[in-house]
Amino acid sequence: MDNIVEDEVMRQIKFTVPGPPFGKQRPKFSRAGEYVKTYTPDKTVNYENLVKLMYQQAAKGRMFSEDAALDVRIIAYYEIPKSTSKKKRKAMLEHRLRPTKKPDWDNIGKIVCDSLNKVAYRDDSAVVDAQVRKFYSENPRVDVMIRVIGPDEI
Repeated sequence: MDNIVEDEVMRQIKFTVPGPPFGKQRPKFSRAGEYVKTYTPDKTVNYENLVKLMYQQAAKGRMFSEDAALDVRIIAYYEIPKSTSKKKRKAMLEHRLRPTKKPDWDNIGKIVCDSLNKVAYRDDSAVVDAQVRKFYSENPRVDVMIRVIGPDEI
């Protein structure tokens, strides 16, 4: 996927997170005497760091402007199970059969958008439109496109 970064003011960017789609996990809790400590599971932290890294490589240190209204499009490509028949595999690759398994679409969107806080934008509240789509592929990955929405589109 081509990285797109325009001029000094970033209007749009595309980047790919390699590997199978991953959804944001729920926080974990541990007890320390009378106190309860809340923490983010390691797998979630690792995936968030991978998303940040892929964005930073594509953006070369740039962020969207603070007042930008953003549109985020995410396409999650799931691995085709090894036991899949040739007929079913063909349907999966033609996008006629779509994944109805975990991670859920909303958890994929959440981990990507949360990862990019203070990296791509000041806060994910700047995201005013979003879409997450799930497909099968021989190359599991998550493709992300973020663009600024113009005033006539809002």
